[in-house]
Amino acid sequence: MTAPGFIGALAPVLARAAPGDGLAGGMLIGLAAALMLLGLGRIAGVSGLVARATGLADAGPPRAIALAFTAGLPLGGWLVSRAVAGVAVHMPESPLVLAIGGLLVGFGTRLGSGCTSGHGVCGLSRLSPRSLVATMLFMGAGFATVAAGHGFGLKG
Repeated sequence: MTAPGFIGALAPVLARAAPGDGLAGGMLIGLAAALMLLGLGRIAGVSGLVARATGLADAGPPRAIALAFTAGLPLGGWLVSRAVAGVAVHMPESPLVLAIGGLLVGFGTRLGSGCTSGHGVCGLSRLSPRSLVATMLFMGAGFATVAAGHGFGLKG
């Protein structure tokens, strides 16, 4: 027997949930954000750091810091996948899908003046009203996207 509606749709996800992994990951994200703020006086917003690393922005931390932080994101995931059994890294097979996804995310972060790390992690912890609104909007858009995908028969 499955539960109806939204809770029923969550059942397969909750069956695979690993709250300890999520807690550990959240703590590492929080630690990285705290170190960036306390050590450099800068917010660890990934979109801003990527913009600085790629030369799209002139303001922000030194470019070497932005490059190291940006390179460390995929490199850290890859290293963990090699060091911990059962952790796998999944990337789209099509470079075109990856490029389109990256452009859409980049457009969205410019439109929203930041990304999930800047608003959702750093902004909310600073009690920023703008970050609260941005986080509610992108979480709502994410929920709607998943619901629409399930409505069209897409599972993932």
